[in-house]
Amino acid sequence: MQRAGNLAATGAPYAAGGRIRVMLCDDSAVVRGLLARLLESDPTIEVVATAADGQAAIRALQRTPVDVLVLDIEMPVMDGLTALPKLLAVDADLKVIVASTLTKRNAQVSLQALASGAAEYIPKPTSSSELSGSTEFKRQLLEKVRELGAARRSRAARPGASPRSAPVPSIPVAATRPAVAVALRRPSTRQPHILAIGSSTGGPQALVTMLSALPRSFTAPIVVTQHMPATFTAILAEHLGRATNRVAQEGIDGESLNPGRIYVAPGGQHMIVEKRSAETVIRLTQEPPENFCRPAVDPMFRSVAGVFGPSTLAVVLTGMGSDGARGGKVIADAGGTVIAQDEATSVVWGMPGATAQAGACCAVLPLADIAPMVARLFTGVGS
Repeated sequence: MQRAGNLAATGAPYAAGGRIRVMLCDDSAVVRGLLARLLESDPTIEVVATAADGQAAIRALQRTPVDVLVLDIEMPVMDGLTALPKLLAVDADLKVIVASTLTKRNAQVSLQALASGAAEYIPKPTSSSELSGSTEFKRQLLEKVRELGAARRSRAARPGASPRSAPVPSIPVAATRPAVAVALRRPSTRQPHILAIGSSTGGPQALVTMLSALPRSFTAPIVVTQHMPATFTAILAEHLGRATNRVAQEGIDGESLNPGRIYVAPGGQHMIVEKRSAETVIRLTQEPPENFCRPAVDPMFRSVAGVFGPSTLAVVLTGMGSDGARGGKVIADAGGTVIAQDEATSVVWGMPGATAQAGACCAVLPLADIAPMVARLFTGVGS
């Protein structure tokens, strides 16, 4: 019998159409039942397998191919973090959503899971009544499953697609869906005075990859909005600091921007920048969510465009939805430079794809090529 991983790799019929196939792995039968009911309220989704621990999930995946797995972290027999690499060994393109409650320990473990190949994280309510009654949890769960399922199907339909990088061109060329016409702008002739980055699904690992590749000579302040809840963003900042050997922290209201430092928008708050006398400072706001997100990328992008204008350099990395597209257009219209990650190297090509299609970008590049281009623009090469 052919294994699930081989079925996915050969583009088997199940991957080409029909409903998105989901497996649920949680040690609570009540939670599995509630999640199944939430998911199957959407006619495009079907729950085809369940498991009470990681070991059972591996056996189930070997029998039953699925598109998306919702994986609990804390389970008996085999926990989610231990099971994750074994599950990906069965099916390398399996889309795994890690589900855990909002504690500091779970945040650390969940970020470790994202670095180990999980595609997304979802905060799990602490009680079954919250689980069944939270409209926001249901919205997030359905959105993540739909988007990741669609990304899985899209990748399965393109068996020849490769995420390998091409050399960075001197005048960037779009690397995007052939069926989508993308108008590219020329990059700004101004040296960037700030680097603003927006990301979501797949973002934590993409941020580590990109920011750790920047040379030490890149000394502009770096502001980051990653879609994550509170607690998680603080842990993310710690991870970025260790990976890049730069000072990285959550943004603090009223703090001045410092050269070369990384500032991560705290979960639950928009992070913007504003001019105060001769200084540029961070402002944290409780304004309503944008694109269902707080923090959101668009408010940050609009603010950097307002302060830095043509000296703004922005990057939109992998993520579902369209957050960053409107803000990216504001940056481009102010004379700044916007780069988007390409589809082949994105976990989900929602945010970067929307930004490219909005006509905001000077380049759409593989992840490995973004840091070299950022460095060249900072030094004035290729402008």
